[in-house]
Amino acid sequence: RTLVNRAFVSRQVERLRPRAEALANELIDAFPDGPFDLLPAFAAPLPIAIISEMLGVPAEMGPQLLDWSHRQVAMYMHGRTRETEEAANRAAREFSDFLRDYARARRRNPGDDLLSLLLSAQEDGERLTEDELISSVILLLNAGHEATVHQTGNAVRCIVAERDAGRLDPASLFAEAQSAAATVEECLRFDAPLHMFTRYVYQDTDFGGGIEVRSGDRIGLMLGMANRDPNAFERASHFVPGRDDQKNVTFGAGLHFCIGAPLARVELQASLKTLFSRLPGIRLAEPAQFGDTYHFHGLQRLIVDA
Repeated sequence: RTLVNRAFVSRQVERLRPRAEALANELIDAFPDGPFDLLPAFAAPLPIAIISEMLGVPAEMGPQLLDWSHRQVAMYMHGRTRETEEAANRAAREFSDFLRDYARARRRNPGDDLLSLLLSAQEDGERLTEDELISSVILLLNAGHEATVHQTGNAVRCIVAERDAGRLDPASLFAEAQSAAATVEECLRFDAPLHMFTRYVYQDTDFGGGIEVRSGDRIGLMLGMANRDPNAFERASHFVPGRDDQKNVTFGAGLHFCIGAPLARVELQASLKTLFSRLPGIRLAEPAQFGDTYHFHGLQRLIVDA
């Protein structure tokens, strides 16, 4: 984890902000006239383009990376079938083979991309094994794309609803870096893309009140509930950008804190700032509906009119 983290420190991903803003502008320029689905038109292509560029692979590889990701992530959805499992296995093999070939090329001709950084990263003389490298990159793609797409959709739906209710002005929220960052943090708290993670208990723990867990037990961490805890947040069920008690757990905490958090924050800040700066009057053309999927919390469609 220490080795992989070197590629995702804030200063490393901050240099991607101008590119993320440029990509957002390009996508907005291509918006069609009349109502359209913002998820495939804006929320999905931006993070996959950023990840492709981080890996140093050609931009045209984006759709293929996305296909591999979707087929693998389907393994974690409720009601998977044997066909789903075999498709996920094929995607994992195909992606792994591609990355092994690409890693060999990067060893011969390193650049400033993610693969080159991971190949060169070392700590106390230790380096990532090839299997560790491959599995880390696959995990970063799957986790870094799907959740960001859902969070973008959730955030746009929420901000538009708050604006229409007269409770905020999106243009002012994203007018400067500090308020934009605070708004994104509130979006992450208020309507997170992942509401639950499971973890294994390492040691027997008594929380009192008859609540005990034993080593080896599996427990569900209810991140969505924690983000709305009235004991932790004032007006917990209200959207309050810039709140003083911001301590959302959307990226987890402690040992398992999300390595990709700095990248996700940069992408969300850049994309939402660009969208609402250019299209402050964007509106929902039909009611948004959340997908009935496990374990992501996101919209099926987000039909808007710019």
